[in-house]
Amino acid sequence: MAGLQLLDDYDVLLADLDGTVFRGGEPVEGAHEALDGRQVVYITNNASRSPVQVADHLNSLGFSAEASQVLTSAQAGCALANDILSEQGVPLEGRRAYVVGAESFRGLARDAGFTVVDSADGADGEEGAPHVVLHGHSPDNGWPTLSEAALCIQRGAIYVASNMDTTLPSERGFLVGNGSLVAAVVSATGVTPRSAGKPLPEMFRRAVAESGATRPLAVGDRLDTDIAGGNAAGLDSLCVLTGVATHTELLGTSYRPTFIAANLRDHLDGWSAEAVAEGDGVQVIVHAGETGDVEVMAAEAVAVAAPVVWAELDAGRDLQDIAVVAADGDHAAASSLEAWR
Repeated sequence: MAGLQLLDDYDVLLADLDGTVFRGGEPVEGAHEALDGRQVVYITNNASRSPVQVADHLNSLGFSAEASQVLTSAQAGCALANDILSEQGVPLEGRRAYVVGAESFRGLARDAGFTVVDSADGADGEEGAPHVVLHGHSPDNGWPTLSEAALCIQRGAIYVASNMDTTLPSERGFLVGNGSLVAAVVSATGVTPRSAGKPLPEMFRRAVAESGATRPLAVGDRLDTDIAGGNAAGLDSLCVLTGVATHTELLGTSYRPTFIAANLRDHLDGWSAEAVAEGDGVQVIVHAGETGDVEVMAAEAVAVAAPVVWAELDAGRDLQDIAVVAADGDHAAASSLEAWR
């Protein structure tokens, strides 16, 4: 199988989608080669598509996927809402939900046993205010829907968000994510929702249990969701630099991945870094190994520099006192650092 050699050490990849496998309607470079022939569970915070729709989208982009391989934050949100209502003693029969999000989210809510209502007053022709507001991303979310959600919450409905991602990667850049619209409802109600998706570990644990994995790897492009969630679940993690995470962000993050790579396919051997005291601070000196595409070299540079920086931080040094530099005369290393985001 193609792809990063380290992937061969794991029996299941728990892979994020947006920014890791694809950006909108375009596959991420290297993803086809890396995922072909491997066991993959796709874990996504995007609640705008059902598992069937996600699998169809993956297949349209040339990947091989079935709905059973997809776990969305909408599914996790429905499960969390049912858990909360059970703790509150609300009978399973007759549980009502107001859904902010796509029609597929409404379908998942019905599958989870909820009666989906139309407003804070209940469903058309029925009595009963909702017990819960389920809030997931949809391009069609707007003022009327958000306002109705606020009314539901003001009248006592619990508030569950599928995820709190403030941005959504696309081939054009970063779009407004679910967390940004959740913030509007929070501002109007003063109520912060319980969140079901990453970075909470439950989605990863469920994926591991259902896949039968004994050595899973969490893969993603966001440090505060994909990597934080994988770490919270006690898994090894791989951060790819194809989406949200930046090279400089990796140096100071508290969500440290086990591995860092440009993408799921490309790697260059022989890169290294060392810490050298410099006055009151320290220089982390990067030495280039194999050379290639500058984006891949930039990833190799941060992959070797970040652990050295983390060791200095753990020893009590401030990040501002650490400078990452290229070795003298090492033009490849210098080029890699210039390409950092």
